[in-house]
Amino acid sequence: MKPEPTTSHRRIVALMVLLVLFSPLAIDIYLPALPAMADSFAVDPTLVQDTVTWFMFSLGLGQVFAGPLADRFGRRPIALAGVTVYAFSSALAYTAQSLDIMLLARFLQGFGACATSVAAFAAARDSFGPERSGRMISYLNGAICFIPALAPLLGSWLTHEFGWRANFSFMAGFALVAGALLSVFFRETRPAETFVSGAMFSPARYFSVLREPVFVFHASMSMLAMAVILAYVTSAPMWLMVHLGLDMGQFTAWFGVNAVLNIIACMVAPKCMDKMGTRRTLISGLAMLVVSGVMMLALKDIAAAWAFMVPIFMSSFGFAFVLGSAAGKALAPFGDRAGTAAAMLGLFQMSGAGLMVSLTQRMELSPPLLLTFQMLLLLPGLLILLSRKGRQWHPAPAQD
Repeated sequence: MKPEPTTSHRRIVALMVLLVLFSPLAIDIYLPALPAMADSFAVDPTLVQDTVTWFMFSLGLGQVFAGPLADRFGRRPIALAGVTVYAFSSALAYTAQSLDIMLLARFLQGFGACATSVAAFAAARDSFGPERSGRMISYLNGAICFIPALAPLLGSWLTHEFGWRANFSFMAGFALVAGALLSVFFRETRPAETFVSGAMFSPARYFSVLREPVFVFHASMSMLAMAVILAYVTSAPMWLMVHLGLDMGQFTAWFGVNAVLNIIACMVAPKCMDKMGTRRTLISGLAMLVVSGVMMLALKDIAAAWAFMVPIFMSSFGFAFVLGSAAGKALAPFGDRAGTAAAMLGLFQMSGAGLMVSLTQRMELSPPLLLTFQMLLLLPGLLILLSRKGRQWHPAPAQD
């Protein structure tokens, strides 16, 4: 494929950033409104937290289908279809009069956001080739990290001024504007030779990935690390605002600080992988998450925001280290199956983590104990990595 002109590159980068914003926006903007939603639907706060986990579950599940569909029909139609589903589901969430309808809306919204993300990353590979696309994907991930710092500020203002439903009307409006821009400026990037013949969703294709222990181990570590962050995102609003009595501004400030640390961690992790190798980086990340769990347990009886957030700050670095080093190793054994492996990795990270958190929230643990439990689940993985089998699955830096 011939390189596009610089102007076209700038345009596709801007459109890819627009596409990847759908997922984090759908999670972070309405977090300050969770207590108000629980009151509105007259349900237990734990049930409202399912609006996040259901979204994450369908976000991961949809990748199994969106990847092959984007290869067969192209990136542009999948992106536009995703935006359409996202806009419809946002409007459905805005009008929802029961939690059941809200959960259905969020489930559909996850599929829409999944399609936009898949189209964005596929377009990056198409437009910039195998080498430069890695840099562009890192840039897109950096753009995603800024949303947790900014979206809760907007969500707090919308909820305070117009009520919690305004967050979903904003999402619907964002989808309409983005859809109009994509319709005009997003040209198809799929290479002409790309085509999926036969059965797109053959079970054998996915089972061939799951038979590889290197993939299963590293994808599981990615899933457990993602579950820690998801447990924090879903439980923090209730714990900080309802239990500890923080107002929306205070909650947003703490959430924003952690988002900034998340951005820093995402920038530091690649440098650590270059210097120490992915094995040592992964060990460091797992150790940080385990230590965070021990710290959370030690501070659980202190009714102060800092006692809850300090372990979270450390876990953000652990999460970035684990995700950066484990995800690459999970895909390492695969050549022409890299797309299928990436879809399965997304299924582990999103759907697996969402299902885990949804189930563990039924254990009726306090948020500090829930997070302690999720963090300490990484301990067996750390011990396996330090064993002889772990050294085979993830060799030392000299063999990296």
